[in-house]
Amino acid sequence: MTAAMTRPVPLPTPVSQPYWDGLGRHEVWIQYSPSLDRYVFYPRVLAPGTLADDLEWRQISGAGTLVSFAVAQRPVAPQFADAVPQLLAVVAWDEGPRFATELVDVEPDELAVGMPVTPVFVDGPDGGPTLLKYTARR
Repeated sequence: MTAAMTRPVPLPTPVSQPYWDGLGRHEVWIQYSPSLDRYVFYPRVLAPGTLADDLEWRQISGAGTLVSFAVAQRPVAPQFADAVPQLLAVVAWDEGPRFATELVDVEPDELAVGMPVTPVFVDGPDGGPTLLKYTARR
């Protein structure tokens, strides 16, 4: 892969920094709203629906259930040409919110909606952000 074809990486923001810091420690941290009595994701400043200023960061297990997946036979962008098939997925964390991700270390024919999954922390090259991917819970 040439330098011009490096894969894009997420850019942490002041609001999302605790999430990324947690992934760097191989932990999953998301926000919890006491007024809603539930976890929320993606990171934000105010609780969804109520706009309450009560969001707090809490560590979760990261374990979840596969709720949707797609086997991409064509790269989603030129930078991913060497990564097909790419297993794109939506995981519902045991704590509630859903998370768009990629499945790794699993074969496409093993995938099934409802299967339990476990986090895989992929440390970024050159100190880049750690990414959260998933694999089948065995």
